Amino acid sequence: MDILDRNSEEVQSFTNQLAEIMESIEFSLKNSKPLLDGEHYLGNKEVCRILNISQRTLQDYRDKGVISFYKLEGKILFKESDILKLLEDNYYEAWNEDHKKRHCP
Repeated sequence: MDILDRNSEEVQSFTNQLAEIMESIEFSLKNSKPLLDGEHYLGNKEVCRILNISQRTLQDYRDKGVISFYKLEGKILFKESDILKLLEDNYYEAWNEDHKKRHCP
C-alpha cells in the first residue's frame, strides 16, 4: 500500500474537486435569495434587469396594472412567479414554418 502525500495524483485530484465544490457553495450563498413560503421576491432593479426595461417603464406597468406588486413602506416587491407568468402570457410562438426551419436547429 502506497502512502499518499500532497503531491500524489489522488490527493491533488481530491483537492481540486474540493476547491470546485467550495466555489460552487460560495457562488450559491452569494447569489441565492431565501424563499418566503416557497416564493422568491424581487426588487425594482432585479425586475428591470430581467425584463430589460427601464425603471420608468416598470413604473408604467405598475400604474397600468400590467404587473402585480407589493408595496411595504415605500419598498416595492414582485413575486418571481408573477414575472415568469407575465412573460409566458405575452409569448407569441413563431408561426411561419420557413422562418422556424431557417432559425431553429
